[in-house]
Amino acid sequence: MMMRMLASGGMEVLIDGIRQADEDNLRGYYEYEAVKKTKQDASWLVRAEGRAVKMVYRLLYDLPAVHQFRVLVMRRRMSEILRSQRTMLERQGRGKDVIPDEQMEHVFERELARFLDWLSRQTHLSALEVDYNRVLAQPEEEVRRVNEFLGCQLDTRAMCQVVEPDLYRNR
Repeated sequence: MMMRMLASGGMEVLIDGIRQADEDNLRGYYEYEAVKKTKQDASWLVRAEGRAVKMVYRLLYDLPAVHQFRVLVMRRRMSEILRSQRTMLERQGRGKDVIPDEQMEHVFERELARFLDWLSRQTHLSALEVDYNRVLAQPEEEVRRVNEFLGCQLDTRAMCQVVEPDLYRNR
């Protein structure tokens, strides 16, 4: 949702279109496959300058400290993340591989705390936490914060218009 918001607001996004929209993400994934191999090859960063790039938090550790990055850390209720993941895995026929929610929640919360601690100590990364649930409930306020963080160049009205509470299915 945030990548779509940024694109609608006028920010260029770096995507490759490899992972297409599906039942789990009806508006598409807005991903760039090369980010998964940043540790081995960060040359894609040249194409990313001035653009938004979606990365899972674990890949941020691999960003070279010779560049400055602004990071939007999207936060969502853990129960919703787990439900969404379980639904997606079941749809892929991998539902039996799912670790119990209580165990997964413990692992995710521990990793997230470690990540946020690490992030707070990085001089090459400035971050803004954005609450997914607040974006759905109060998009204007959250979009204002994002726009300020990113330099006040975005069309906030356009960003708010792409927020679709109807797509909020895994509660």
